[in-house]
Amino acid sequence: MNYRHIYHAGNFADVLKHAVLARLVLYMQGKDKAFRVLDTHAGLGLYDLSSEEAQKTGEWLDGIGRLIDGDMPAAVADILAPYLKVVHELNPHGGLTYYPGSPKLVRQLFRPQDRLSAMELHPDDYETLHRLFDGDFQSRVTRLDGWLSLGAHLPPKEKRGIVLVDPPFEIEGEYERLVDGLQKAVRRFPGGVYCLWYPLKKNAPIAAFHKALKETGIPKMLCAELSVRSDRETTGLTGSGLVVVNPPFTLKPELDVLLPFLKERLAQDRFASARAFWLAGETKAS
Repeated sequence: MNYRHIYHAGNFADVLKHAVLARLVLYMQGKDKAFRVLDTHAGLGLYDLSSEEAQKTGEWLDGIGRLIDGDMPAAVADILAPYLKVVHELNPHGGLTYYPGSPKLVRQLFRPQDRLSAMELHPDDYETLHRLFDGDFQSRVTRLDGWLSLGAHLPPKEKRGIVLVDPPFEIEGEYERLVDGLQKAVRRFPGGVYCLWYPLKKNAPIAAFHKALKETGIPKMLCAELSVRSDRETTGLTGSGLVVVNPPFTLKPELDVLLPFLKERLAQDRFASARAFWLAGETKAS
């Protein structure tokens, strides 16, 4: 209950997560049928980068701050277009004051038929999120432990959906909890697209986490990782990863274009790295 994303909004990890999430939304809109996004750890929904909290860390300066007005190759610009379009829409007078959390990002990208279910447990953040979407019939905000929503809110009535699981990793065992939660969710909603976020830091059990994911037997899992600096001199966040279950066939080629660019643009030292690889599934599907 102590984690507040306002200190980290718009950082390098958000850039990767939100760029990929926007691509998933765009892919789902390739069909006319409605879909639902379930955001299990939704946060505030919208972040004021001029706030005391955001200014205290300034993490967004080394994240979205390096992208918003910078030049980039045309292929990268096409991939980032839906994500950056939302950021620009929230800052119509230029500059960077507001940054979208995941629920606001997807809501800005929605068609009239698409729906959002946003879960938030922190009482103050829930109230802020609820006010943000008050009166919006396409969005439902619930005060609930996001882990419980993987059972109670699946499958969605639309039978199509994206499930974003982005826990704060405040307590021990969150990697294991992520695997367990995914297994339960996939049993209820096997056709869903799942996007799982996880931190990269010194001594993080990433190899064991990936092994446990493979052992679930889930047939198609794509992984993207971005590290912006070495973990040798710090115990803090040095990178982040995403596991996408049932990814669109377009995602791997897009990551192969996007990740090298993000590695170069967001690097904080010479040890920055990025990779996209299959944890399970036919590599030919890329």
